[in-house]
Amino acid sequence: MAGTESADWQGHSLIRGNAAGKVLFSDVGLSFWGGVDPLTGLVIDHHHPLFGQSISGTMLTIPSGRGSCTGSCVMLELILNGVAPAALIFEQEETILPLGVIIAEEMFGRSLPVLHLEKQCFAALADVEHASLTEGRLTARLTASSPDRDGRERLIATVPPMAMTSVQLNADDRKTLQGERGEGAKLAMGIVVRMAGLMGADRLIDVTKAHIDGCIYIGPGGLDFAQRLCGMGAKVAIPTTLNAISIDRRHWREQGIGPELGEPAELLAAAYVGMGATPSFTCAPYLLQNPPCFGEAIVWAESNAVVYANAVIGAHTLKYPDYLDICVAITGRAPFTGCYRDDERKPQLVIEVAPLSRPDDSFYPLLGHHIGMMAPSTIPLITGLEHLSPDKDDLKSFGAAFATTSAAPMFHIAGITPEAGQHRQLATELPHDTVTVADLRRSWHELNSATTDRIDLIAIGNPHASCEELGTIAQLCARHGQHNAIPMVVTCGRDEYAKAQAEGYISVLETFGVQFVTDTCWCMLTEPVIPPAARVIMTNSGKYAHYAPGLVGRHMRFGSLDDCVKAACGLAVGQSPPLWLGA
Repeated sequence: MAGTESADWQGHSLIRGNAAGKVLFSDVGLSFWGGVDPLTGLVIDHHHPLFGQSISGTMLTIPSGRGSCTGSCVMLELILNGVAPAALIFEQEETILPLGVIIAEEMFGRSLPVLHLEKQCFAALADVEHASLTEGRLTARLTASSPDRDGRERLIATVPPMAMTSVQLNADDRKTLQGERGEGAKLAMGIVVRMAGLMGADRLIDVTKAHIDGCIYIGPGGLDFAQRLCGMGAKVAIPTTLNAISIDRRHWREQGIGPELGEPAELLAAAYVGMGATPSFTCAPYLLQNPPCFGEAIVWAESNAVVYANAVIGAHTLKYPDYLDICVAITGRAPFTGCYRDDERKPQLVIEVAPLSRPDDSFYPLLGHHIGMMAPSTIPLITGLEHLSPDKDDLKSFGAAFATTSAAPMFHIAGITPEAGQHRQLATELPHDTVTVADLRRSWHELNSATTDRIDLIAIGNPHASCEELGTIAQLCARHGQHNAIPMVVTCGRDEYAKAQAEGYISVLETFGVQFVTDTCWCMLTEPVIPPAARVIMTNSGKYAHYAPGLVGRHMRFGSLDDCVKAACGLAVGQSPPLWLGA
């Protein structure tokens, strides 16, 4: 780049604007939910290279987001709290974080520029100390370690506005945009059409079911958004369920949750119910009655639900950002792009898993977490598991962990998931990678952040526990004996709790000492449900083992469901990897 006056490498602006600041660069995607504190702008993901640094006021340069669909909510709160980056710069396609900026712009009059750069141009920013974006020109000053640094600003790229796709609208779409269905539907349709253009969709399609993730309370911005829509008379146009919220709506007061969280979380849930959504309050909508069918076009947010719907059920949904999910539910219309298109559901990478001897149920979340790191933005075809028979709970825990570390909307597992067989011949043409036992041991140690044998709390149900899981826990409790005063808390949806109650599992588990929390999930639970004195939490969830150190500041022990019940009984659960990992 030395001495250049024009950029050889280009990009484009997804959202226009001017900005300047320190370049904060990473070649690893970042989930804003569980990864960035919306009040301070600090990176709280203990597994991320930027951990402990502030993104506030920086030219944040990352390949893409990853993990949770709730990143858009965090982005909105960062902007409204005045601790957002000066600009967002991506290498790969990204919709979750830009959607948070669009909501801030459309509803609150606040914004920041969002850029997409070509690969070489993005990589060049690794050696940049400070960058400025002015009228579509991105200039930079190199770091002190750069061999050709001379203090001058250099042009990195010109970033003209993205050429937005012209979206074809039908007569009903146009009527909605003109306000014939009310101001709420008009606003929602405007956001859907804008996002469709940004995503490159040339038309909208009908969708039949929705699951809304934006009902999690992150801060006042998200509450204001929902209440404004509700106040405008917006109503969902299709059957719509709600994700786990931030509180157990029926019991939060007796659990000791303060009104500073409980009351706005109540109001947020009420706003979505007021728009016609069913108060299902579960992060596992595939366990509800009437799940989607193979090939059905739906709109689901919540990262684990998205990958399960696409990969395990074979339904079609995008990885919807929070806020876009409710807009699509109100309009009943979705951008025809991504996993709605058969050609976008194909694998791009083959990952072969080395043979293992009799793995336990911790294998699936561990493998999902590891493969998500190997395929941070690409759909993998996983081979080597054909001899196994994972059940729906195994696939649930695999998908949740995979969706935590990858931005990809789905996966395929040869011999197990419904569309994998379609791609058998394609697999010979794709890049290949391998997961070894040694690889999984390293990931096991990464998820086990605690350095002590101490365990203070057992956390089960992220995603929400199924009735079948509760039955398994009841059997394990009977096998291992008396509860030994280490609290075991299980989160589950109201429907699965009722099923387990009818089966007699709940009475067995409560006699054992298990505590139940419904409506909310571990990614939202804080003190006092998590006792202040509890410093080490054990879980069987790869998702929670990843997020909890940043979300609640605790050290984690990760293991099988059997290990979790043993720990609750006071039986020794060592820190070494299990025998099936060759320990």
